Amino acid sequence: MHVLYFHQHFSTPKGAAGIRSYQMARRLVRDGHKVTIVCGSYSGGQTGLDSNFVKGRRVGEVDGINIIEFNLAYSNADGFVKRAMTFLLFAMKSIGIALRLNYDVVFATTTPLTAGIPGIFARWLRRKTFVFEVRDLWPELPREMGVIKNPFVLSLMYLLEWASYRSANRCIGLSPGIVEGITRRGVAADNVCLVPNGCDLDIFNVELDAWRPEDVDSTDLMAVFTGTHGQANGLDAVIDAALELETRKETGVKIVLIGQGQMKPKLQERVKELGLGNVVFHAPVDKQRLAGLMLSADIGMQLLANVKAFYFGTSPNKFFDYLAAGLPVLNNYPGWVAELVTENECGFAVPPDDPEAFASSLINVRDNREQLKQMGMNARKLAVERFAREDLADEWLRWVLYAEKSLQNNTGAYTLGNNV
Repeated sequence: MHVLYFHQHFSTPKGAAGIRSYQMARRLVRDGHKVTIVCGSYSGGQTGLDSNFVKGRRVGEVDGINIIEFNLAYSNADGFVKRAMTFLLFAMKSIGIALRLNYDVVFATTTPLTAGIPGIFARWLRRKTFVFEVRDLWPELPREMGVIKNPFVLSLMYLLEWASYRSANRCIGLSPGIVEGITRRGVAADNVCLVPNGCDLDIFNVELDAWRPEDVDSTDLMAVFTGTHGQANGLDAVIDAALELETRKETGVKIVLIGQGQMKPKLQERVKELGLGNVVFHAPVDKQRLAGLMLSADIGMQLLANVKAFYFGTSPNKFFDYLAAGLPVLNNYPGWVAELVTENECGFAVPPDDPEAFASSLINVRDNREQLKQMGMNARKLAVERFAREDLADEWLRWVLYAEKSLQNNTGAYTLGNNV
């Protein structure tokens, strides 16, 4: 079977972005299927192609995956208008691929929501099987964050959301709230599957070089955040906690922020203005280097802005990386991730917008590091037993392939087991 896979922000493990699509594509290839991934040029990612762009694209094969990369640079630091134009250009170019290429199943994954557009065209103009994967609920998230306020733009996005869900033969949601959001839009529950982000256990099974940034001593409690420094991540919360630590004259704690994004310059300026010596910024690193950092870290921070839509409507890559690394997790918002952390005793959940509680948790683990060892073991156990990428990839594969086979055979809907 040939799967045409649209993911604008695709990356291999050589990049600093999530690699869910790479792992899923590799799983298809391993089972003898052909995969063509269509993507753009994401600033945090690496597609593995290094040839020159010809007429706005370059094509090649990486680890058995056929890749079509458009010369459409994207960064979280771009302004709203530039990002919107990049999303639309990618969708328009992708329509051409969807209408011309020979394939069996078209698979599209967000974000952005416009990723579903080529799938809609493929479903209705070529009668192809369309599977749509939803990583974030758009436009609910940008609306609640206040990023998009124009009622006309919101109406268009709701229309696109509805058209994508209703055009898809099957949908995949990455969190319980996303699955619920899809069914609220009228999609039958039997046509929606929950396959969350997973843990890349193999990355942490190899021999790694543990390392810390220069400004972090070996005796410091190192709390790390590894991800985009964007508005959605709410990293001012951790700066507030760092200020609280300084106010209390607490030492021996270093907060390390690894990544890039639109808010990073403002965060750096704020740290400088406050004169905080306990916050360290570092550029993005590839997956193997990041794994070495986590090996040396004491706790991973799962941070998001205090937006209700985030509580059950996200499936953060970094959280599953922390679990895979056997790192305890400090989570600062309610929802399904906080419930996993507390129920499995693999970290701490603090209330949102509460720098005093955040700082107190860091002080507590600094002074009681023995408890972190057991929490780290619990985190790794949770990763292995419930979120191993290989197991989730098997379920994802069955769902994608079943969409095609069920339509060919006119069989009923397929329901996966209790994967979460």
